[in-house]
Amino acid sequence: MNVKTENPGAQFWFVGASYGEKGDQTERFLSEGIWENGYTDRYLDLVQAMRPGDRIAIKAAYTRKHDLPFDNHGHTVSVMAIKAIGKVVENLNDGRRVRVDWTRVEPPREWYFFTHRGTVWRVLPGNWHEDGLISFAFDKQAQDIERFCNAPYWRERFGTKPAGMPDRFAWASFYEAVASALLKYRTDRKPLVAFIEELSERLPAVGYLGSDRYDNGEQGFVRDICPFTTMGLFNRGVTTENRRAIAHEIAEFLGVTEPVPAIFDGIPILNNLQSWFFPREADRKPDHIDALWRVFAAGIALADTEEDAARAEFVRAFDDAMYRPKVRWKLTMGLYWSQPWAFATLDRNSRNYITNQLRVPIKASTPNERISASDYLDLIGTLRARFAEASYPAHSFPELSLEAWRHHAGSEAAEEDVEPQDGVSGDARDETTIEENDDGPSPQPNLTVPYTVTDIVSDGCFLSLVEIEGLLARLRDKKNLILQGPPGTGKTWLAKRLAFALLGARDESRVRTVQFHPNLSYEDFVRGWRPTGEGKLALVEGPFMEVISAALKEPGAKHVVVIEEINRGNPAQIFGELLTLLEAGKRTPKDAIELCYPDADGKRRPVHIPENVFVVGTMNIADRSLALVDLALRRRFAFVNLEPRLGEAWRQWVVGACKLDPDGAKDIESRLLKLNERIAADARLGKQFRIGHSYVTPARALEADETKDWFRQVAQTEILPLLEEYWFDAPGEAQKAFEAMMQGW
Repeated sequence: MNVKTENPGAQFWFVGASYGEKGDQTERFLSEGIWENGYTDRYLDLVQAMRPGDRIAIKAAYTRKHDLPFDNHGHTVSVMAIKAIGKVVENLNDGRRVRVDWTRVEPPREWYFFTHRGTVWRVLPGNWHEDGLISFAFDKQAQDIERFCNAPYWRERFGTKPAGMPDRFAWASFYEAVASALLKYRTDRKPLVAFIEELSERLPAVGYLGSDRYDNGEQGFVRDICPFTTMGLFNRGVTTENRRAIAHEIAEFLGVTEPVPAIFDGIPILNNLQSWFFPREADRKPDHIDALWRVFAAGIALADTEEDAARAEFVRAFDDAMYRPKVRWKLTMGLYWSQPWAFATLDRNSRNYITNQLRVPIKASTPNERISASDYLDLIGTLRARFAEASYPAHSFPELSLEAWRHHAGSEAAEEDVEPQDGVSGDARDETTIEENDDGPSPQPNLTVPYTVTDIVSDGCFLSLVEIEGLLARLRDKKNLILQGPPGTGKTWLAKRLAFALLGARDESRVRTVQFHPNLSYEDFVRGWRPTGEGKLALVEGPFMEVISAALKEPGAKHVVVIEEINRGNPAQIFGELLTLLEAGKRTPKDAIELCYPDADGKRRPVHIPENVFVVGTMNIADRSLALVDLALRRRFAFVNLEPRLGEAWRQWVVGACKLDPDGAKDIESRLLKLNERIAADARLGKQFRIGHSYVTPARALEADETKDWFRQVAQTEILPLLEEYWFDAPGEAQKAFEAMMQGW
């Protein structure tokens, strides 16, 4: 979208007109022909940067959940009403006032999603968000609401989801509803405490709150409670069944009608030994719990408004609460539970992911590495800006938390922020370990994200659920599976996801990926001699033996080896004697055999491949440089053909998730199908040389009007070189096929 302006160097300003107790100043500004900064200590430099000729608009920012001109799926939407527009005619250079030639906008026009909290917002043209807003405000253009709904930052809440794609963050609405309902107990917590105490008698998992210590030295159930500790009741290291049961009871008490989450993907949990946000009654300041309720309320208010006053109140409340004992980083977790789309959780996994993977620094101050409210809000602003990038690893705070969880999958349960004792008596270990079932304490939760065949479809697989279930059934039965097919049919992509679905969790620690190639040997893959730093040789286990050892230590856990391009190496040579033991019927100790090389201690011990080791291989059947697969290997694997998958599922995905133009998607499908028919009919090639759907499935969401250029580039740089390789002895045929595919594009 091109921004129209009489002055190419003009800036665009969106400014507020309400300043705390002064109320709305719009009418005064319009009548006096001015705009005035209501603060003496803020925005002075921005106001001084306003120049004659700049365009300016008075905005009012708020949120709305109902009566919207689109389906918001029950989520709260940021709204910005444009009440007046004008042109700066003079800057009085005092950091406070500019003269403006105003035009009233009647009725105010509402703009959605891309809004700003501050009183002064400078918007420069350059990308579609800003260009759209400028054209909406100053050129009376309509907002492309569908594009915003399906942009990365808003897609999970408001976007059009392809058929079969589940709502990954359906839990967020439940958490928001619980938080909102808790607010009414801010000034009278006795009914809430009474309910929780009664609940502890029915659900032992809540019993840890019965170990408070009063001023008189007696112990008993807590007599006061904060909202974060309340929400922490179903966000601790207990079983999913216990979490759901507690959440259900709390929802019923609060009158929350949102469904209780079936799973809690990516939601940070409290350490069972640090589940309170406050010290014992005998050890805490009288206003400690009040301070937590204050920041809880301020957080909800800030999420619902764009006003500076709400931000100022949140800053005061956050800084007051953060530096109290038993709070620390847990405060950000509690805020995230209450408003998951508005606040970032800075639990340990998330901090590590943000700093080490996203390379975004987190400012922490002493004592004990706490973060100030200003730094926290700055971090949130930085992350929000990056969420809008199509290629960024996360596009919302729930997705960031989920990615952090996945990144640390398989690690030990987060010992979340067991802080040093801040001069407060009472050992943290007093804070709980009530047994939660008759078999003793509940195990620490598995921090891996559940993963099923439905998730494979959600990730962009074009096979049906029935077909994927069939692949898993063969893998479970045969224990060894090879996905074979033409290039671009998603073999490697699917192999790893089948492994996760087999495990039932996205657990990277139990999936080992190896690529076979002509130089790979038995010594690399199974066991062999390796030079040491001391100039000697040592026997070293290869990746396959490492997986076998891990599986033997965890007989109840499945382990998967994914072998990419298994026919590029010599499988019989690489597996050696273990090729025999791959067979599903020879997975017991009685079938064990000795390896070519002894163990590291020089002794020879028989080795067997346990039942819980599975192998998934991929094979490109169009590569002429590869020999036929050894018959002995073929007998031990189930082989599944993957075909180019163009059709309804593919179209829904590329249009919904990748933003391909719908007509363009149909055209691309038709052209590739005709090309594949030509390839299959050629006696020199055949069906195994057809081109797969991956070539025409964007890895990112395209910008508007980008479909034609994107496909043209893919065709020129990926498909044409492949055709030239196919018809290496007839280059003219490759060019003809390419031109036929691109005719009229």
